[in-house]
Amino acid sequence: MNERPLSAALRPSACPGLLRIVPALDGGICRIKLNGGSINSIQAEAVASAAERYASGAIEATNRANLQIRGIGNERAALIDSLLAADLGPRTAAGDDVRNLMLSPGAGIDPRMLFDTRPLAGQILATLQSHEAFHDLSAKFAVQLDGGEDLTMLEHPHDLWLSAFDQDGEQRLAFGLAGCPTDSPAGSVALADGHALVVAVLELFLELARPEQTRMRHLLADCSVEAVRLRLAERVPLQAVVGWQRLSGGSDLHMGAHPQAESGVVYVGAVPPLGRLDPAMLRGVARLAREFGDGRLRFTPWQSLLLPNVLAENATEVIRKLQCLGLHCEADQPLSRLIACTGSNGCGKSLAETKGDALQLAALLQRHGQTPSVHLSGCARSCAAAHTAPVTLLAVAPGHYDLYFRDAEQPGFGALHARNLTIEAVATLLDARSRSPIDA
Repeated sequence: MNERPLSAALRPSACPGLLRIVPALDGGICRIKLNGGSINSIQAEAVASAAERYASGAIEATNRANLQIRGIGNERAALIDSLLAADLGPRTAAGDDVRNLMLSPGAGIDPRMLFDTRPLAGQILATLQSHEAFHDLSAKFAVQLDGGEDLTMLEHPHDLWLSAFDQDGEQRLAFGLAGCPTDSPAGSVALADGHALVVAVLELFLELARPEQTRMRHLLADCSVEAVRLRLAERVPLQAVVGWQRLSGGSDLHMGAHPQAESGVVYVGAVPPLGRLDPAMLRGVARLAREFGDGRLRFTPWQSLLLPNVLAENATEVIRKLQCLGLHCEADQPLSRLIACTGSNGCGKSLAETKGDALQLAALLQRHGQTPSVHLSGCARSCAAAHTAPVTLLAVAPGHYDLYFRDAEQPGFGALHARNLTIEAVATLLDARSRSPIDA
């Protein structure tokens, strides 16, 4: 395959894909959507080579467990062809945009999972790509499938979410619209009806939504959840959900070594600094996956990666080798907890060089012995974080930020605490706050 006939099938969109490279200040951006966040070591090496040969070498782990190559030059067709040759593309060109299905990074291996979501995910992804009507969905329209794992991102809103639970010995899927699995569900279906539910929701959305209503939340502004549920019940057997609530797992399970469902093996999680890898780093991780794991990597919504199926006795050595590659495996390192958008070096909308400022903040926090979770955003679009972080710095000028603390009573970034702070002032304020008896 080559770029010309594939690109001819693409609709206009500002969202990058594997086949649609969009411009930025630092060159083109190509987004590689990974099935369930998973990629094998040969594919990882193909991404590293493509970034090295045809772009700046910058590879980003995204908050939807995908990969991006930045700084792409003029050889776009060659880059696309190299990724397609590694089987990283969609089944159909028009299906690339709609491959937006998030799983737990621990799918199939998490000790707390109620079922292995990967077979159902494969069905859903195949339908999204092959069913022509679904190609009219927005490139941002997204589905989450949660198998009850501890290692799950539960704060990213999705247009449709499904979450496993047990009811009287039967496995079922609770579901909700335009929200997260921690919200109240709209209803539930039998596990065997999960695929049919997804198809019914997407078909009904396309029937009801006006052209400008590209997301589920837009439709629900005009049409109630109950009205949609009643229409769905005509297509799929639904039940109400009584007394169930999705509880979150541990917050640091994407870092370090953790047991899998199978005894004697662990997965090892590591965070690339600010979500960025270079080709040597990605090749090194791929090599470790072959040597110590099952030859696969899993990327996570925390902009980190996992090496699954590592023998428990090898975990310490794997962590040491990951750290030698420049990744962080320990939760008490500030860079393990900082996320930052591309910043003004690569994005024309950013008001600050967020990645450089994040590195400065990490050094200051390290000096203070603090490891808060902080999100630096160059503008209000919040591209680096789909969820609300405990602390958000919103750029207002180069090197200056407004400071927000997450507040369940307030939308967006939360409660505005201070304006126009330098990075040094932010570090001092966060240190003082951590020492305050009110916040202890």
